[in-house]
Amino acid sequence: MAKGDSVKKRARQSETRRNRNRATRSELRTVVRQARDAAADNGETADADVKGAITQLDKARSKNLLHRNNVARKKSRLMKRLNATD
Repeated sequence: MAKGDSVKKRARQSETRRNRNRATRSELRTVVRQARDAAADNGETADADVKGAITQLDKARSKNLLHRNNVARKKSRLMKRLNATD
């Protein structure tokens, strides 16, 4: 068990950040999945969904939730799928 005050505080901060990051990553996965499905079906909202997903990916990258190459790969695949249906 953590004894020092600073150790306890760091544990609290770590738990708070972990929960926040989990929620954000979960939301991000949902948005990307919806954009991927919309792009594959060539739905009328496909462009907006993909654009929104790319924005979310960029925000996640700026908050260090995902590695830059991971974000670049996801964005590339989304655009590739969107352009393939045109």
